[in-house]
Amino acid sequence: MSEIATLENSLVEAIAAAHDEATLEAVRISALGKKGSVSELLKTLGSMTPDERKVQGPAINGLRDRVATALGERKNILQEEALNARLAQERADVTLPVQEGPQTRGRIHPISQVIDELTAIFADLGFAIAEGPDVESDFYNFTALNFPEGHPAREMHDTFFFPPDATTGERKVLRTHTSPVQVRTMQMQKPPIRVICPGRTYRCDSDQTHTPMFHQVEGLVIDKTANFGHLKWILEEFCKAFFEVPNVKMRFRPSFFPFTEPSAEVDIQCSRKGGDIRFGEGDDWLEILGCGMVHPNVLRNVGIDPDEYQGFAWGMGIDRIAMLKYGMPDLRPFFEADVRWLSHYGFRPLDLPSLAGGLSV
Repeated sequence: MSEIATLENSLVEAIAAAHDEATLEAVRISALGKKGSVSELLKTLGSMTPDERKVQGPAINGLRDRVATALGERKNILQEEALNARLAQERADVTLPVQEGPQTRGRIHPISQVIDELTAIFADLGFAIAEGPDVESDFYNFTALNFPEGHPAREMHDTFFFPPDATTGERKVLRTHTSPVQVRTMQMQKPPIRVICPGRTYRCDSDQTHTPMFHQVEGLVIDKTANFGHLKWILEEFCKAFFEVPNVKMRFRPSFFPFTEPSAEVDIQCSRKGGDIRFGEGDDWLEILGCGMVHPNVLRNVGIDPDEYQGFAWGMGIDRIAMLKYGMPDLRPFFEADVRWLSHYGFRPLDLPSLAGGLSV
């Protein structure tokens, strides 16, 4: 047997006998290190004649490559064995009770959870998020939205007014809806526009289903070809994804809003059997939102030509859809900061629903 074959056999045996990565590294150094046995053979090529190098060169280089391959394969095996041993030693006993501690007590508030859910869904539909101030001027909250001064429609909202400004006499308001954000967006951004506007709103009202502060999300699309069919499709896709049902029937009823024409209230199909509300089935209906085509006066008020562009908008109460989806009977505890209520209705961090339906995994 040649010197090269003998050396290869001994190195292969040493590699196979290595029982851990440290031993294997010692074999590598002894073979391929600066003064290793294979490296020493490679050094002899310089003193050989051309004819000898033609024979010995490929043989020695082949030895080096085969030894390196054997070392790599053995290292992978040793790493896998070490991992398996560690997993077997550190296996968790899933039958043990959960240890409650500060790191497990926190919960995501249902409002925050639902805002994250609807934001994820509308992001899948290509919508951006727009925000604005809670304290608004009369122009943004009313006038720009086709509520003329002294118009009876201004009485639709029980508004919180600030005292008149000492200089101008203007009375600021706590915004009664997030529609002022739509106005600001249309002023700052040229069409096409596709945004949702989630945020806090304020009205003088308080009972089981109303609070002085609550949350709304409104959507706005402005484009040259936007139409009611597009609006209907967007709302259907949202309801299917949010309520996690494969199909949902919707009913559009004529209504009135100063800022849209035509306007509609939207009901979705549901079942109320057993005291539970289930969507996508049954013979009953439940109102969840209002919508319509943006009134031409609103477009003119923000400098958009209604002869060139049109659009649609909708709005719904975030607190209301949270109550419907997660079975919460009273709106007031949402804002009472009761840790017991939040521990029951709050959420651990979860993946968010998508247009595919349900929570992603």
